[in-house]
Amino acid sequence: MRDKLALLALTLLFFFTAGNLFTGAVPEGASFDFNSTESLPVKSVGTITTAGGSFTVVNLNVTNQNSRWKAYVGNATGTLTLQDGNNYTIYDWSVSAPAGEVYATRGSSVTWASIRCAGVSNITSEQTALNISTLKDDSINNTFLNNSHKAMVVGDIILSNSSCFSIATYVNSTAQASDENALFQELLLSDVNNIVYSTIIENNRPGYNNASLDFQMIVPDYGNETITSDVPYYFYIELS
Repeated sequence: MRDKLALLALTLLFFFTAGNLFTGAVPEGASFDFNSTESLPVKSVGTITTAGGSFTVVNLNVTNQNSRWKAYVGNATGTLTLQDGNNYTIYDWSVSAPAGEVYATRGSSVTWASIRCAGVSNITSEQTALNISTLKDDSINNTFLNNSHKAMVVGDIILSNSSCFSIATYVNSTAQASDENALFQELLLSDVNNIVYSTIIENNRPGYNNASLDFQMIVPDYGNETITSDVPYYFYIELS
């Protein structure tokens, strides 16, 4: 089903290793539970009755669900751990107030050491792969128009504030001001091969429906509505 708002609860076991045998921490694949998937309900149809032989000028307005995008919202929990290469644990910590980032990408693997802000060519390639016209009002390039956001740390890489294409999704169905203080910021990143949609974990802040959420983000689906399949996404999370 193309039209959907997916509500996710993410659960993650996140690995920190130290010493000269292991590399530093990077975003890890997230395990998650689907709570629900829902869409805009069908609205009632308006009617008009006019006399035969009359000429009526009518201005029509509609709000349609956008099948070329989908939303993922939810909460994040996890554990910080010290493990060796054989998954033996020496100590771990439950995370009660998560902070960090959630990442979604079409690629089955991400080269985190190569992560950077997505450029125009990366966005163009993503739109070509998804049959998205750059001229559409809801294209990726016309959606992620801003570059106002907090700094983000991905693994060992620091992305400076307001350096990437970004948006801030709505709070209580209301658009936020485009500045670095906005909640639920979402950035376009790339490892050269994949676009990585990245959002900052907020920890129980009022979300799009004014309910407490840790994250919310939007990602594109196929731009050609004759394609009946849906785009799968891989989710990663990094706790800090």
